[in-house]
Order: sequence, then C-alpha cells, then structure tokens
Amino acid sequence: MQPLKGILLKLIAVLCFITMSSLVKAASDQVPPGEAVFFRSFFALPVILGWLALRGDLATGWRVKSPQAHVWRGLVGTMGMGCGFAGLAFLPLPEVTALSYAAPLLTVIFAAMFLSEKVGVFRLGAVFLGMVGVLIVLAPRVTALDGESVQTTEAIGAMIVLFGAVCSALAQVHIRNMVRVEQTSAIVFWFSVTSTVLALFTIPFGWVLPSGGVIAMLVTAGLLGGVGQIFLTSSYRFADASVVAPFDYASMLFALGIGYFVFAEVPTGQMLLGAGIIIVAGVIIILRERHLGLQREAARSAKTPT
Repeated sequence: MQPLKGILLKLIAVLCFITMSSLVKAASDQVPPGEAVFFRSFFALPVILGWLALRGDLATGWRVKSPQAHVWRGLVGTMGMGCGFAGLAFLPLPEVTALSYAAPLLTVIFAAMFLSEKVGVFRLGAVFLGMVGVLIVLAPRVTALDGESVQTTEAIGAMIVLFGAVCSALAQVHIRNMVRVEQTSAIVFWFSVTSTVLALFTIPFGWVLPSGGVIAMLVTAGLLGGVGQIFLTSSYRFADASVVAPFDYASMLFALGIGYFVFAEVPTGQMLLGAGIIIVAGVIIILRERHLGLQREAARSAKTPT
C-alpha cells in the first residue's frame, strides 16, 4: 500500500470531476442536460478503452456476466448524472456539490433496505445529522417556491439535484452487488456505453447545435470524466477505501474556488453551514465503516486456524 499516492490520485480524480461539472455548467445556457450527458459519456469511452489497452485488458476488461445488471446500473446512474447536470443550470456550483453529498448518506439507508446490511445507531445518527445539513442547504430554496419565477426555478433545480442524489445512491448500492461478480473495468466501460445510448433518447427534448467553443468544453468534460474515473479507480489500488474516501469532500474546496473566480458565485453562510454538517456526517460514516471493517477482519483472523 502507498497511501500518499492513493490520496494524490483521489484528489486528481476529484479535481477532474469538479472541472468537468464546471464545463457542463458553463455550457448549460446553450445545451440541454441530455445532450451534456451524451458528450460526457461518449467522449469518456476513448479514454477508458485506452486505459484498458495499457493494462492489457482490452480483450477481457469489458466482458460481463450479467448484462441486465449493467443496464439497470446505467439507467439509474444516467438519471443521477442528468439530474446533476440539470441542476448546474439553475444553482451555484458549490450548492450543487453540497446537495450531491446526500448520495453517500442515502447509500447507507438503501444498503440496509436492499442489501440487508446492518446499520447501527451510530451510523443512523450520522445519517440523520447529514440530512439536517441537507435541509439547511435546501431551506432557502424550499421557502422560495412561492416567490419570484427565478426563485421558483432555483427551488425546482434544488429538488432535481436531490433526486439525482437519490438515483446516485441507488446506483452505488447496485454496484456493491455487481462488484461481487463483475470486473470494475466492465462496470466503468458499460456505464459509459449505456449512458451514451440513453442520452440519445433525449434528442426530441431539444438538442441543439452548439457553438465551436461550447463543443470544445463538452468534449473536454467527457475526456475529464474518463480520466477522473481512471484516477478514482487507481487510487483504491494504493490505499484502503477508508483512507481515500474522505478526500471526496475536497470537491467542496474546488467548487468554492471555481464558483467564486469563474462564475462569480458567493456562497451564503447558511449553505456553508449545511455543507459543513453534511461533510462531518459523511466522514463519521466513513470512519465508522472503517472501524467495523477492522472488527470483521479481526474476527475472521481469529476464526482462521493456525
């Protein structure tokens, strides 16, 4: 294990993803979310295929055992991505980032519901704390539902992002099942393929021919999505998940910086408070899961005959 290398790779992945979101946001005034999903997914494919070729897995890395599982993962994951992209058109980048943090909290609940994972009072308390943070971020948007049209649009955008977090959490729970029998490379590859195809069904909802500059941004977003996925996957080769997972929240620092300097978005104190609470809750869950993982490993070692 090389934890520092794993952390560095994770930070690069996070930066790739937040830069990707920034490019999609910059293009959102010209391009609908479905079209952005297409560019993000289609142009990630060459990067993923190149990665498989470098690893020597091009012939086998895309093979699957359960095509239906990949279709379901693609459907739910694409909905989550599309909702996130849609929210970027209405809300500041840091706010979308903060609301997306609801996904790992919901994953704990969905894992208990659908995978029969045992969730103790400690983790449930952390989830409750995190959802309080989500409500703090959401509160100004919800109270604006009966306000001016711009405020109403922002409120709807917040609801869309939160629904996207629900979809992302469902996808993560499904992936937990898939990794038992499917290769990680196959999951990554077929998600890009599936989301590319699904995005084409949104053509009747208003695809446009964007300007050259916007096309360049969207192509770059797709390439960054592919690169980010590779760095994310590679980070877990050099460090335990419990070590690198908390660095997901570095995306808030990147989002605040990009939002302020690129989009002139000044975060409110309430948004920062809610985001901070969500991050604390997420880290608590990660640390608790690490502790439980160590306990399970110790129990297995104790049962192993010497």
